[in-house]
Amino acid sequence: QVQLVESGGGLVQAGGSLRLSCATSGSIFSINDMGWYRQAPGKQRELVAVITSSGSTNYLVSVKGRFTISRDNAKNTVYLQMNSLKPEDTAVYYCNLVVVGVEDYYWGQGTQVTVSS
Repeated sequence: QVQLVESGGGLVQAGGSLRLSCATSGSIFSINDMGWYRQAPGKQRELVAVITSSGSTNYLVSVKGRFTISRDNAKNTVYLQMNSLKPEDTAVYYCNLVVVGVEDYYWGQGTQVTVSS
């Protein structure tokens, strides 16, 4: 059974930090590229950070240097460390595969991140 459970969100002041976790199930997640996405109110979902199956990472320009994605394949978990948070980082954050057509794939409930100014 496919499972994606995001957690760790919350309300934080600008400049603060949060660490998001994504618990996954199924071998498909451990052998594929994984990413953190976010969707702000009234905006399309965007890919924020990617980590490949071999551990290489890539980031949206606006979060580079502030966010760090990591994974623990033994625990089937993906993390997103978010530092120096800004109000524009406010969104619901999701994790999922990074593949063509992922929008039609199963999505978890996400975790809300709210950054106050």
